[in-house]
Amino acid sequence: MASEAMRLTPGDALIVLDVQRDFCAGGALEVSGADKIVSVVNELIEEAVAAGVPLVASRDWHPIGHASFHDRGGPWPAHCVQGSAGAQFHPDLRLPECAIIVSKGESLERDQLSALNGTGLAERLRQLGVRRLLIVGLALDVCVLKTALDAVSEGFETHVRLSGARAITPEGGRDAVEKMRKAGVFVEDS
Repeated sequence: MASEAMRLTPGDALIVLDVQRDFCAGGALEVSGADKIVSVVNELIEEAVAAGVPLVASRDWHPIGHASFHDRGGPWPAHCVQGSAGAQFHPDLRLPECAIIVSKGESLERDQLSALNGTGLAERLRQLGVRRLLIVGLALDVCVLKTALDAVSEGFETHVRLSGARAITPEGGRDAVEKMRKAGVFVEDS
């Protein structure tokens, strides 16, 4: 489903996924073009604050030797290790103090790609009266995809804004968009 750009209003929440140094230019798991989304994400953060809606920022927060790392047989290089410079949010990302920070991937033996899987976030958002989500961040073909699919499963009307997301690979991005649309996610081109 293609849709017009969603405006944040009461009953909505903005979810910003993993805009961290290790996923940006020069990071351990650099996503091409990741730095270019920061200005779009900052505009949405300003909109969320002005509208008074919940703002969630997730972060990969892995222990040393995490199961997803190459040295443990996982698919990824070591990245976003707890307390490391690479795990910090992008230096230009303007997160206000009111942001709800959700950490993912803290268990040594299990990867956690979705901000809604095992974090208690879905229930917290429902308690705040949220019915509709706008999702942006990194990476479109991994954590954005998994979070969007979980959001639909949790009963939220779910929007993903492509101008505020980047994929690890172009093919992965195209596949993610197709999967999200098939699941009922409103994918916004702008």
